[in-house]
Amino acid sequence: MTVGATTAGDTGARLRHVARARDRRWWLVAGGVVVAILGAILGVGLGSVWIPPSDTVSIVLDHVLGTHLSSADPATSAIVWDLRVPRVLTAMTVGAGLAVAGAAFQGLLRNPLADPYVLGTASGAALGAALALLIPFHALVFGFGLVNAFAFIGATVSITVVYRMARVSGLAPLTGLLLTGYAVGSLLAAGLTMAMYFSGAALRQIFSYLLGSFDSSSWERLAGALPLILIGCVLIGTRARTLNGLLLGEEAAAHLGIDVGRERTILLGLASLVTAAAVTVSGLIGFVGLVVPHVVRLLTGPNARVVVPLAALWGADLLVFSDLAARILGDIPVGVVTAIIGAPFFLALLRRARTGYEL
Repeated sequence: MTVGATTAGDTGARLRHVARARDRRWWLVAGGVVVAILGAILGVGLGSVWIPPSDTVSIVLDHVLGTHLSSADPATSAIVWDLRVPRVLTAMTVGAGLAVAGAAFQGLLRNPLADPYVLGTASGAALGAALALLIPFHALVFGFGLVNAFAFIGATVSITVVYRMARVSGLAPLTGLLLTGYAVGSLLAAGLTMAMYFSGAALRQIFSYLLGSFDSSSWERLAGALPLILIGCVLIGTRARTLNGLLLGEEAAAHLGIDVGRERTILLGLASLVTAAAVTVSGLIGFVGLVVPHVVRLLTGPNARVVVPLAALWGADLLVFSDLAARILGDIPVGVVTAIIGAPFFLALLRRARTGYEL
């Protein structure tokens, strides 16, 4: 009788835990949507010229739906539609992409500290984009596509090197990953510095990759990055089962029928693609892919089917408010704001983590 009562009690506790987790997920979805709407309105309205929310909404509706609700002058309309709306949408897109890439890296490597910035993937993308800018005929022949292609190659090469060297380093998984990422990132930073030295007229744009900023956001640049980030995030989300299996280890995933080698290559490629597309429009913005997926996982559990979409939503929220804070503080680089948020979080995780992936 005692054993049966204990078993029933354990089952009831598990069911209550599952119910609480499900409720928490819906609260996170609803809260994330509300925060995103609030961030969009504030991001478009606040600046050197204050634009009331009513004018902001009416101007956007005029451009999207073809209505004539706004009574704002043409200059105000241009500020909203040509400058601030692309900036807010770019920040949201980049935030969502980096958070999803971080979730993919953390699940794939079974490491809570995996992140496009920490692993050197973002630095590889920045170096690739900088090298593309040094090609004198890129603007005439390949245009923006060449920058994307070089950034993707740089990101893919850097994460492949880090992954392979960390596996054969003989160190604990956490130590090997961090040391390898630091070494590769330092080498890539040196390469980016050399690219700046030989850049000539492209110095300003290459320098912007180091700072992390949305100052140069535009509809054209957003149109080049949005499809890549959106497609990459969706494809990562469709591989949630693979990410869930890899959390159990490669051998366990193989027993579940997962082709570990093929899926690992695909996930590394997709996460690198998303990171590269984000870097080409924003530069190096660190810790978004570290903080957001980890917090979501702590609140909802490790199921990638839940973690990936929620990470995208809250990654967009985090970066749009980080950009808003950067503008309020005097147009400082948004990478500074995310570093202030993420660096203490990284140190706290580093103190707690031992080896492998901790949930």
